[in-house]
Parts: sequence; structure tokens; C-alpha cells
Amino acid sequence: MKFRVSVIGLLVSLMLVVSSAFAQVELRFMWYDDGDESAVIRDLLDRFEAENPDIKVILDIVPYNTILESLPIQAEAGQAPDMARITTTPVMAGLYLDLRPYLNDPDYFEANFPAGSLQAMRPEGDTTGLYGFPNQFTVTGPYINRTLFEQAGIEVPSDVKENVTWEEWTDVTRQVAEATGTPYAIAIDRTGHRMTGPILSYGGQVIAEDGSIQVDSEGLRAVAELIKGWHDEGITPREVWIGSGESYAQAGDNFVSGELVMYMSGSWNVGRFSNDIGDIFDWDAVPNPSGIEGQAGTGMPGGSSVVAFANTEHPEEVARVMEYMIQSDVMSEFSARTLFIPGHFGVAEAGVEFDTDLPAAISSLNTFLGEIPNLQDQAFDLLNHPKSRVFYSETPNRLTQWMVGELDLDEAIERIQTAIDESN
Repeated sequence: MKFRVSVIGLLVSLMLVVSSAFAQVELRFMWYDDGDESAVIRDLLDRFEAENPDIKVILDIVPYNTILESLPIQAEAGQAPDMARITTTPVMAGLYLDLRPYLNDPDYFEANFPAGSLQAMRPEGDTTGLYGFPNQFTVTGPYINRTLFEQAGIEVPSDVKENVTWEEWTDVTRQVAEATGTPYAIAIDRTGHRMTGPILSYGGQVIAEDGSIQVDSEGLRAVAELIKGWHDEGITPREVWIGSGESYAQAGDNFVSGELVMYMSGSWNVGRFSNDIGDIFDWDAVPNPSGIEGQAGTGMPGGSSVVAFANTEHPEEVARVMEYMIQSDVMSEFSARTLFIPGHFGVAEAGVEFDTDLPAAISSLNTFLGEIPNLQDQAFDLLNHPKSRVFYSETPNRLTQWMVGELDLDEAIERIQTAIDESN
């Protein structure tokens, strides 16, 4: 009899375990990496799962182009993942899940993130929805290979003067490359986002008085001529702009390999360079070059945000994950371990003890923090503009056609403007 009772008890226990397993909710979280920050968020999510065994978060790591090009299509078709890390939040406004009804403390959510960032996720007419949060803040700016300057016996211009122009940087990096036998002098990522800081530094006006995007300006033409000149001289990696089709492309690999003197990118690469370069050579971020003699250059704000999608079948569980990720201790650890500037007011105010003793990383982070006061209002306006993604993609596409002789510059600019004006 005791044996029969034991067997029945065992069967009941097994049924409860199976039932519990079937009750576990699986959430899909699409994520892209700048460096290896997916390892950090995975570790943090593992802790969440240990405390919330009814939820399993599957982290799908994808190329950044998937976020830019494929995810919006999936979202429109109602096939987006439950959550995603993205950069252009206005693009999919109206397709996100309003977390407010499911949050334990929506006031904490609102109080700790920039109002403009939260508003950029809302569809027109919505002033209260909470659809996601900025998990990092970024600033565009260039990096240099200091070791190559030392080998060439040439001073780093920004070490001895303020407001070094793009023309001066082009000239000096060319000299460094020639003196050291380095393949490339200077490069910029193939995206309108990275170009915007230089455009503004040359006095360009990107946002018109009526709030629309204005493409043609002296600033844009000056930057276009600058980049074309790099290609004509062969001092920039041709494959980044000319050989990448109509996709986003970056020159970070060229910088990591030591074959590039100066690389226009941004603060998000501090973590990657700390891991991939370390102290193999001396690298550093430098202030944004100026376009107008005597005036400070400016960068472009940005960053990534984590959003939830309305097509999820598990809104309550998604909200629990999101609310966990915005807690100050979680965001502080994420920022410290990834070497990202936090997007959370409370964490930024308290300060982050970045998890590095690498002088290049510390110096670069301080340089990018020093660039924040130089950011122009219209840079933030473009960042949160619903058509910013069209500007970011169409600008390099049409300028590349100009560089290879398929269009003249006037035609390229006209096509960029038309694409923006005709986009939804």
C-alpha cells in the first residue's frame, strides 16, 4: 500500500512539474550588438529568469541591418518579436505596446527618461503612452590611432589647439598614413546619421522652420565634397561606401586592424575597442572637428532604445521584463559593464563606475561626455523626427551614386529630398 501511495505521489509531482513547464511563457527579444553587450544583457536576464521562473526570454542576436531594414517590415505585418533593441524609434510608432496599463510604477518610468525620447515612440496625438525606454545615450565623434601619430612623429592636432577643422584633420591623417605605410587615413560610417554632425559643423540647417527635413545646404554640400575627395585620393576604405550596395556599413574593422588613422564613429564603440583593441595600440576619441574656422564642431546624439511590440501575446510578462530592465541597479550595471553612457536620469546623476582601467576607454568616455554641451537643438530634432531614417539611408545612397558618376550632386540632393517628402 505504501508503495502504491509513493508511486501516486511521484506521478502527481511529475504532472505538476510538466504543468509548470508548459505554463512558462517564452518571450523573444531581438537584439543587435555594437560590441559584446549581448553577453551582459543575457547575464542580467538570466537573473531575472531565476527570480521569475514562469518567464523565459529568448535573446535573438541579429545584424544591425536586420533592425534597420527587416524589423519594420515584420512589425507592419504583425510579426515583430515581443521586444527589440532599436535606434530609430519614430519609424515604428503606432506598432508598439503601451506598457502603462501593465506597469507597477509608471511614474518611475516617466521620471527617469527624457521626455523627448518617450514622446518619439508615441503615435501622433498620444502624449501618455509608455512604449519603451532609451537604454543608452550616444554621441558621434572620431577616434584616432595615437600609436600611428607617435610613429610618424606628428602631433595630434587636438592636443595643441581647439576647434581643429575637418580639412586640417584630413591633411594631417594623410601625412600620418604616408609616413607609417598605413593603408587609409580617414573614414566615416556609411550613414546619414554619422554625416549629420559634420553637416551641422559646416553650418548646415537640417530642420526647416516648419519642422520638415531640409536636405540642401552648404553644410551638406561641403561634407559631400569632403567624403568624395577622400575617395578620389584613395585615403578612405572604398568598400565602406562604394562597395556596400545600399546598406549601412562601418569602418570599425579597419580601425581595429590598425589600417586606419582616424575613424568617425561614436561613443558606442568604446566597449568594442576596449575588447578588440585593448592596449594593442594607443587609441583615443578626439573632439568633433569643426567645419567653420574658429567654431566648435558638433556631433549627433543617438543611442538605442528597448521597445515592446503590440503584437505580443503576453503583454503582462513583457511589462515585467521591461520594468526589471529599467531599475537603477540593473541599468547601472549594464552601463558599467558595456561602457555605455546611461540613458537613465537617476543612473547618470548618481554616476557610473565604469568597469575598466584601460586609459583609452576612460579618456574616450570623458571626451564624449564633453561633447554633449556642443550638441545643437536641431540635432535632437532630427533624432526624434519621424522621417529621420529616410534621411539617414537615402543620403549615403544618392551620394554614392554621385561619387561613382551616376548622378550629379544637384540630382542626388533632389532625389534625397523627394524620397523624404514622399515617405509616409
